[in-house]
Amino acid sequence: MLSLRDLWRRHRRKIFVTAGILGGGYFLYKLYDAQQRVADLERQQRQHDELVKAQMQAHFEEVQKIADATTLPHAIHYLSTQIAEQLDLSPLTEKLMRGKEQPNTLSSSERLELWDRLKILSFTKMVVSLWTVTVLSLYIRVQVNILGRHLYIDTARGLGSSDYPEDADLIDRNDQQQFLASVDFLAIYSVHAVISNVQAAAVEVLKGKQLRDLFNTVVLHETVMQMLEVFMGMDSSHQWVNFLMPADITFYKLATASNHDNASVSDVTKFDQLMAETRAVLMSAEYRNVVEISLKAAVDALVDETGVQSGGSLTSGMPLAKLVPRLVQMSPSLLNEPSKNRIIQAVRSIPEVELFFTLLYANMSTS
Repeated sequence: MLSLRDLWRRHRRKIFVTAGILGGGYFLYKLYDAQQRVADLERQQRQHDELVKAQMQAHFEEVQKIADATTLPHAIHYLSTQIAEQLDLSPLTEKLMRGKEQPNTLSSSERLELWDRLKILSFTKMVVSLWTVTVLSLYIRVQVNILGRHLYIDTARGLGSSDYPEDADLIDRNDQQQFLASVDFLAIYSVHAVISNVQAAAVEVLKGKQLRDLFNTVVLHETVMQMLEVFMGMDSSHQWVNFLMPADITFYKLATASNHDNASVSDVTKFDQLMAETRAVLMSAEYRNVVEISLKAAVDALVDETGVQSGGSLTSGMPLAKLVPRLVQMSPSLLNEPSKNRIIQAVRSIPEVELFFTLLYANMSTS
Protein backbone atom coordinates (compact mmCIF):
# COMPACT_ATOMS: atom_id res chain seq x y z
CA MET A 1 0.00 0.00 0.00
CA LEU A 2 2.89 2.35 0.86
CA SER A 3 4.48 1.68 -2.48
CA LEU A 4 1.26 2.60 -4.29
CA ARG A 5 1.01 5.87 -2.40
CA ASP A 6 4.62 6.57 -3.11
CA LEU A 7 4.09 5.71 -6.75
CA TRP A 8 1.03 8.00 -6.87
CA ARG A 9 2.96 10.90 -5.31
CA ARG A 10 5.85 10.50 -7.69
CA HIS A 11 3.83 9.97 -10.90
CA ARG A 12 0.50 11.66 -10.35
CA ARG A 13 1.38 14.54 -12.71
CA LYS A 14 2.15 12.04 -15.45
CA ILE A 15 -1.07 10.15 -14.67
CA PHE A 16 -3.14 13.38 -14.89
CA VAL A 17 -1.47 14.33 -18.16
CA THR A 18 -1.97 10.87 -19.62
CA ALA A 19 -5.63 10.80 -18.51
CA GLY A 20 -6.12 14.26 -19.94
CA ILE A 21 -4.62 13.25 -23.24
CA LEU A 22 -6.69 10.08 -23.39
CA GLY A 23 -9.86 11.94 -22.38
CA GLY A 24 -9.19 14.72 -24.87
CA GLY A 25 -8.52 12.21 -27.59
CA TYR A 26 -11.77 10.41 -26.86
CA PHE A 27 -13.64 13.72 -26.84
CA LEU A 28 -12.07 14.73 -30.17
CA TYR A 29 -12.96 11.34 -31.62
CA LYS A 30 -16.59 11.72 -30.55
CA LEU A 31 -16.66 15.30 -31.88
CA TYR A 32 -15.20 14.15 -35.21
CA ASP A 33 -17.68 11.30 -35.37
CA ALA A 34 -20.58 13.69 -34.70
CA GLN A 35 -19.33 16.09 -37.34
CA GLN A 36 -19.10 13.24 -39.83
CA ARG A 37 -22.67 12.21 -39.03
CA VAL A 38 -23.88 15.80 -39.53
CA ALA A 39 -21.94 16.05 -42.80
CA ASP A 40 -23.47 12.75 -43.98
CA LEU A 41 -26.97 13.97 -43.10
CA GLU A 42 -26.37 17.27 -44.88
CA ARG A 43 -25.05 15.44 -47.95
CA GLN A 44 -28.08 13.14 -47.97
CA GLN A 45 -30.39 16.16 -47.63
CA ARG A 46 -28.65 17.92 -50.53
CA GLN A 47 -28.95 14.79 -52.66
CA HIS A 48 -32.64 14.53 -51.76
CA ASP A 49 -33.22 18.21 -52.56
CA GLU A 50 -31.41 17.86 -55.88
CA LEU A 51 -33.47 14.78 -56.73
CA VAL A 52 -36.73 16.61 -55.90
CA LYS A 53 -35.64 19.61 -57.98
CA ALA A 54 -34.76 17.35 -60.90
CA GLN A 55 -38.10 15.56 -60.63
CA MET A 56 -39.98 18.86 -60.46
CA GLN A 57 -38.05 20.24 -63.45
CA ALA A 58 -38.83 17.11 -65.48
CA HIS A 59 -42.47 17.29 -64.45
CA PHE A 60 -42.61 21.02 -65.22
CA GLU A 61 -41.25 20.42 -68.73
CA GLU A 62 -43.73 17.59 -69.24
CA VAL A 63 -46.59 19.88 -68.16
CA GLN A 64 -45.55 22.48 -70.75
CA LYS A 65 -45.47 19.79 -73.46
CA ILE A 66 -48.98 18.66 -72.53
CA ALA A 67 -50.22 22.25 -72.84
CA ASP A 68 -48.61 22.75 -76.24
CA ALA A 69 -49.40 19.33 -77.70
CA THR A 70 -52.90 18.60 -76.40
CA THR A 71 -54.84 21.30 -74.58
CA LEU A 72 -53.84 24.32 -76.68
CA PRO A 73 -54.44 22.82 -80.17
CA HIS A 74 -57.94 21.68 -79.16
CA ALA A 75 -58.85 25.06 -77.65
CA ILE A 76 -57.51 27.05 -80.61
CA HIS A 77 -59.32 24.88 -83.15
CA TYR A 78 -62.63 25.33 -81.34
CA LEU A 79 -62.02 29.06 -80.92
CA SER A 80 -61.08 29.57 -84.59
CA THR A 81 -64.31 27.86 -85.64
CA GLN A 82 -66.36 30.22 -83.50
CA ILE A 83 -64.54 33.33 -84.76
CA ALA A 84 -64.86 32.22 -88.38
CA GLU A 85 -68.62 31.76 -87.95
CA GLN A 86 -69.23 35.03 -86.13
CA LEU A 87 -66.86 37.12 -88.25
CA ASP A 88 -67.51 35.74 -91.72
CA LEU A 89 -66.33 38.47 -94.07
CA SER A 90 -66.97 36.55 -97.30
CA PRO A 91 -70.41 38.15 -97.96
CA LEU A 92 -68.82 41.62 -97.85
CA THR A 93 -65.88 40.70 -100.06
CA GLU A 94 -68.16 38.93 -102.56
CA LYS A 95 -70.42 42.00 -102.83
CA LEU A 96 -67.40 44.21 -103.44
CA MET A 97 -66.05 41.81 -106.07
CA ARG A 98 -69.40 41.76 -107.86
CA GLY A 99 -69.54 45.56 -107.69
CA LYS A 100 -66.09 45.70 -109.27
CA GLU A 101 -67.01 43.26 -112.03
CA GLN A 102 -70.46 44.80 -112.54
CA PRO A 103 -70.12 48.51 -111.68
CA ASN A 104 -73.83 49.24 -112.17
CA THR A 105 -74.87 46.91 -109.33
CA LEU A 106 -73.51 49.20 -106.59
CA SER A 107 -73.74 52.94 -106.19
CA SER A 108 -70.72 54.93 -104.99
CA SER A 109 -72.24 55.41 -101.55
CA GLU A 110 -73.03 51.68 -101.25
CA ARG A 111 -69.52 50.75 -102.34
CA LEU A 112 -68.02 53.19 -99.83
CA GLU A 113 -70.24 51.84 -97.07
CA LEU A 114 -69.18 48.27 -97.83
CA TRP A 115 -65.53 49.27 -97.81
CA ASP A 116 -65.96 51.06 -94.49
CA ARG A 117 -67.62 48.00 -92.95
CA LEU A 118 -64.89 45.76 -94.35
CA LYS A 119 -62.22 48.10 -92.95
CA ILE A 120 -63.72 47.92 -89.45
CA LEU A 121 -64.45 44.18 -89.53
CA SER A 122 -61.07 43.20 -91.02
CA PHE A 123 -59.23 44.96 -88.19
CA THR A 124 -61.76 43.56 -85.72
CA LYS A 125 -61.17 39.98 -86.86
CA MET A 126 -57.41 40.42 -86.88
CA VAL A 127 -57.27 41.93 -83.38
CA VAL A 128 -59.79 39.40 -81.98
CA SER A 129 -57.70 36.55 -83.41
CA LEU A 130 -54.45 38.03 -82.10
CA TRP A 131 -55.81 38.80 -78.63
CA THR A 132 -57.63 35.51 -78.12
CA VAL A 133 -54.77 33.29 -79.27
CA THR A 134 -52.32 35.21 -77.07
CA VAL A 135 -54.34 35.26 -73.86
CA LEU A 136 -55.69 31.75 -74.41
CA SER A 137 -52.17 30.33 -74.74
CA LEU A 138 -51.18 32.10 -71.52
CA TYR A 139 -54.36 31.06 -69.71
CA ILE A 140 -53.88 27.40 -70.60
CA ARG A 141 -50.34 27.51 -69.26
CA VAL A 142 -51.64 28.99 -66.02
CA GLN A 143 -54.15 26.14 -65.82
CA VAL A 144 -51.76 23.28 -66.54
CA ASN A 145 -49.05 24.67 -64.26
CA ILE A 146 -51.45 25.02 -61.35
CA LEU A 147 -52.92 21.57 -61.99
CA GLY A 148 -49.49 20.06 -62.62
CA ARG A 149 -48.16 21.39 -59.32
CA HIS A 150 -51.18 20.01 -57.42
CA LEU A 151 -50.83 16.62 -59.08
CA TYR A 152 -47.12 16.52 -58.28
CA ILE A 153 -47.91 17.24 -54.62
CA ASP A 154 -50.66 14.60 -54.68
CA THR A 155 -48.13 12.11 -56.03
CA ALA A 156 -45.78 12.94 -53.16
CA ARG A 157 -48.66 12.39 -50.74
CA GLY A 158 -49.45 9.07 -52.38
CA LEU A 159 -45.85 7.96 -51.92
CA GLY A 160 -46.19 8.65 -48.21
CA SER A 161 -44.01 11.74 -47.92
CA SER A 162 -43.89 12.94 -44.33
CA ASP A 163 -44.25 16.53 -45.57
CA TYR A 164 -47.93 16.07 -46.40
CA PRO A 165 -50.86 14.92 -44.24
CA GLU A 166 -52.30 11.51 -45.05
CA ASP A 167 -55.91 12.74 -44.86
CA ALA A 168 -55.39 15.56 -47.44
CA ASP A 169 -57.91 15.69 -50.30
CA LEU A 170 -56.57 14.63 -53.68
CA ILE A 171 -57.76 15.92 -57.05
CA ASP A 172 -59.98 13.30 -58.67
CA ARG A 173 -60.25 12.73 -62.41
CA ASN A 174 -63.66 14.42 -62.67
CA ASP A 175 -62.30 17.66 -61.17
CA GLN A 176 -59.29 17.49 -63.50
CA GLN A 177 -61.46 17.06 -66.58
CA GLN A 178 -63.90 19.77 -65.54
CA PHE A 179 -61.04 22.16 -64.82
CA LEU A 180 -59.32 21.59 -68.18
CA ALA A 181 -62.66 21.70 -70.03
CA SER A 182 -63.27 25.19 -68.67
CA VAL A 183 -60.68 26.45 -71.16
CA ASP A 184 -63.52 26.49 -73.73
CA PHE A 185 -65.38 29.13 -71.70
CA LEU A 186 -63.95 31.83 -74.00
CA ALA A 187 -65.14 30.13 -77.18
CA ILE A 188 -68.54 29.10 -75.81
CA TYR A 189 -69.63 32.02 -73.67
CA SER A 190 -67.39 35.05 -74.28
CA VAL A 191 -66.25 35.26 -77.88
CA HIS A 192 -69.31 37.27 -78.97
CA ALA A 193 -68.66 39.88 -76.24
CA VAL A 194 -64.97 40.00 -77.18
CA ILE A 195 -65.88 40.62 -80.82
CA SER A 196 -68.36 43.32 -79.87
CA ASN A 197 -65.88 45.15 -77.64
CA VAL A 198 -63.01 44.87 -80.11
CA GLN A 199 -65.28 46.16 -82.88
CA ALA A 200 -66.14 49.18 -80.72
CA ALA A 201 -62.41 49.77 -80.19
CA ALA A 202 -61.79 49.45 -83.96
CA VAL A 203 -64.52 52.02 -84.72
CA GLU A 204 -62.97 54.45 -82.23
CA VAL A 205 -59.39 54.05 -83.48
CA LEU A 206 -60.18 53.93 -87.22
CA LYS A 207 -62.75 56.73 -87.33
CA GLY A 208 -60.19 59.15 -88.75
CA LYS A 209 -58.54 56.67 -91.13
CA GLN A 210 -59.41 56.99 -94.81
CA LEU A 211 -59.02 54.24 -97.40
CA ARG A 212 -56.48 56.36 -99.29
CA ASP A 213 -54.31 56.89 -96.18
CA LEU A 214 -50.89 55.27 -96.34
CA PHE A 215 -50.13 52.53 -93.82
CA ASN A 216 -46.60 51.40 -93.11
CA THR A 217 -45.23 49.08 -90.44
CA VAL A 218 -45.11 51.86 -87.83
CA VAL A 219 -48.68 53.03 -88.47
CA LEU A 220 -50.02 49.47 -88.48
CA HIS A 221 -48.21 48.70 -85.23
CA GLU A 222 -49.56 51.85 -83.55
CA THR A 223 -53.10 51.22 -84.81
CA VAL A 224 -53.26 47.65 -83.51
CA MET A 225 -51.73 48.63 -80.16
CA GLN A 226 -54.26 51.45 -79.78
CA MET A 227 -57.13 49.02 -80.39
CA LEU A 228 -55.76 46.60 -77.79
CA GLU A 229 -55.31 49.39 -75.25
CA VAL A 230 -58.87 50.63 -75.78
CA PHE A 231 -60.25 47.09 -75.60
CA MET A 232 -58.26 46.12 -72.48
CA GLY A 233 -59.30 49.32 -70.74
CA MET A 234 -63.05 48.95 -71.33
CA ASP A 235 -65.42 48.74 -68.34
CA SER A 236 -62.74 47.96 -65.75
CA SER A 237 -59.11 46.97 -65.55
CA HIS A 238 -60.04 43.29 -65.10
CA GLN A 239 -63.08 43.00 -67.36
CA TRP A 240 -61.08 40.96 -69.85
CA VAL A 241 -60.42 38.29 -67.18
CA ASN A 242 -64.14 37.49 -67.21
CA PHE A 243 -63.84 36.68 -70.92
CA LEU A 244 -61.42 33.87 -70.05
CA MET A 245 -63.14 32.31 -67.08
CA PRO A 246 -66.49 32.63 -65.28
CA ALA A 247 -66.76 35.28 -62.58
CA ASP A 248 -69.36 33.13 -60.81
CA ILE A 249 -68.15 29.54 -60.49
CA THR A 250 -71.50 28.35 -59.08
CA PHE A 251 -73.38 29.68 -62.11
CA TYR A 252 -70.86 28.03 -64.43
CA LYS A 253 -71.27 24.71 -62.61
CA LEU A 254 -75.04 24.96 -63.00
CA ALA A 255 -74.64 25.68 -66.72
CA THR A 256 -72.45 22.60 -67.16
CA ALA A 257 -74.15 20.38 -64.56
CA SER A 258 -75.50 17.98 -67.20
CA ASN A 259 -71.95 16.74 -67.75
CA HIS A 260 -71.29 16.26 -64.04
CA ASP A 261 -74.50 14.84 -62.60
CA ASN A 262 -72.72 12.90 -59.86
CA ALA A 263 -71.58 16.01 -58.03
CA SER A 264 -73.73 18.55 -56.24
CA VAL A 265 -73.18 22.05 -57.58
CA SER A 266 -73.48 23.39 -54.03
CA ASP A 267 -70.46 21.38 -52.84
CA VAL A 268 -67.09 23.10 -52.70
CA THR A 269 -64.85 20.80 -54.69
CA LYS A 270 -61.24 20.73 -55.82
CA PHE A 271 -62.54 22.19 -59.09
CA ASP A 272 -63.72 25.29 -57.20
CA GLN A 273 -60.35 25.58 -55.48
CA LEU A 274 -58.46 25.23 -58.75
CA MET A 275 -60.64 27.87 -60.41
CA ALA A 276 -60.24 30.23 -57.46
CA GLU A 277 -56.47 29.82 -57.57
CA THR A 278 -56.49 30.46 -61.33
CA ARG A 279 -58.55 33.63 -60.94
CA ALA A 280 -56.18 34.88 -58.25
CA VAL A 281 -53.27 34.48 -60.68
CA LEU A 282 -55.14 36.20 -63.53
CA MET A 283 -56.07 39.12 -61.27
CA SER A 284 -52.46 39.68 -60.18
CA ALA A 285 -50.36 42.61 -61.35
CA GLU A 286 -47.62 40.17 -62.37
CA TYR A 287 -49.92 38.33 -64.74
CA ARG A 288 -51.23 41.59 -66.19
CA ASN A 289 -47.62 42.52 -66.92
CA VAL A 290 -47.03 39.16 -68.63
CA VAL A 291 -50.14 39.70 -70.79
CA GLU A 292 -48.99 43.18 -71.82
CA ILE A 293 -45.49 41.97 -72.71
CA SER A 294 -46.97 39.05 -74.67
CA LEU A 295 -49.40 41.23 -76.61
CA LYS A 296 -46.58 43.57 -77.64
CA ALA A 297 -44.56 40.59 -78.87
CA ALA A 298 -47.64 39.28 -80.70
CA VAL A 299 -48.18 42.63 -82.45
CA ASP A 300 -44.50 42.71 -83.44
CA ALA A 301 -44.85 39.22 -84.97
CA LEU A 302 -48.07 40.25 -86.73
CA VAL A 303 -46.51 43.36 -88.28
CA ASP A 304 -43.45 41.38 -89.38
CA GLU A 305 -45.64 38.74 -91.02
CA THR A 306 -47.77 41.41 -92.72
CA GLY A 307 -44.60 42.97 -94.07
CA VAL A 308 -43.48 39.61 -95.46
CA GLN A 309 -46.90 38.99 -97.03
CA SER A 310 -46.81 42.43 -98.67
CA GLY A 311 -43.49 41.69 -100.33
CA GLY A 312 -41.81 44.55 -98.47
CA SER A 313 -44.16 47.23 -99.77
CA LEU A 314 -45.56 47.82 -96.27
CA THR A 315 -42.21 49.28 -95.20
CA SER A 316 -42.61 52.27 -97.49
CA GLY A 317 -46.37 52.32 -97.03
CA MET A 318 -49.49 51.21 -98.91
CA PRO A 319 -53.02 52.63 -99.08
CA LEU A 320 -55.39 51.28 -96.44
CA ALA A 321 -57.65 50.03 -99.25
CA LYS A 322 -54.88 47.64 -100.33
CA LEU A 323 -53.96 46.64 -96.79
CA VAL A 324 -57.49 45.62 -95.80
CA PRO A 325 -57.72 42.60 -98.18
CA ARG A 326 -54.33 41.38 -96.91
CA LEU A 327 -55.59 41.55 -93.34
CA VAL A 328 -58.68 39.56 -94.33
CA GLN A 329 -56.46 36.85 -95.82
CA MET A 330 -54.04 36.81 -92.87
CA SER A 331 -56.50 36.59 -89.99
CA PRO A 332 -57.16 32.82 -90.18
CA SER A 333 -53.40 32.11 -89.97
CA LEU A 334 -53.26 33.83 -86.59
CA LEU A 335 -55.24 30.88 -85.24
CA ASN A 336 -53.00 28.18 -86.69
CA GLU A 337 -51.99 25.20 -84.59
CA PRO A 338 -49.21 25.99 -82.08
CA SER A 339 -46.36 24.41 -84.07
CA LYS A 340 -47.13 26.70 -87.03
CA ASN A 341 -48.32 29.73 -85.11
CA ARG A 342 -45.91 32.68 -85.14
CA ILE A 343 -47.82 34.46 -82.39
CA ILE A 344 -47.54 31.53 -79.99
CA GLN A 345 -43.90 30.98 -80.90
CA ALA A 346 -43.12 34.65 -80.22
CA VAL A 347 -44.87 34.60 -76.84
CA ARG A 348 -43.28 31.30 -75.85
CA SER A 349 -39.75 32.69 -76.35
CA ILE A 350 -40.17 35.70 -74.01
CA PRO A 351 -37.83 35.27 -70.99
CA GLU A 352 -40.18 37.12 -68.62
CA VAL A 353 -43.02 34.78 -69.57
CA GLU A 354 -40.92 31.67 -68.99
CA LEU A 355 -39.78 32.97 -65.61
CA PHE A 356 -43.37 33.74 -64.59
CA PHE A 357 -44.53 30.19 -65.29
CA THR A 358 -41.49 28.63 -63.65
CA LEU A 359 -42.26 30.54 -60.45
CA LEU A 360 -45.95 29.78 -60.77
CA TYR A 361 -45.30 26.04 -60.98
CA ALA A 362 -42.98 26.24 -57.98
CA ASN A 363 -45.71 28.17 -56.12
CA MET A 364 -43.32 31.04 -55.43
CA SER A 365 -43.92 34.79 -55.50
CA THR A 366 -43.75 36.16 -59.05
CA SER A 367 -42.99 39.70 -57.89
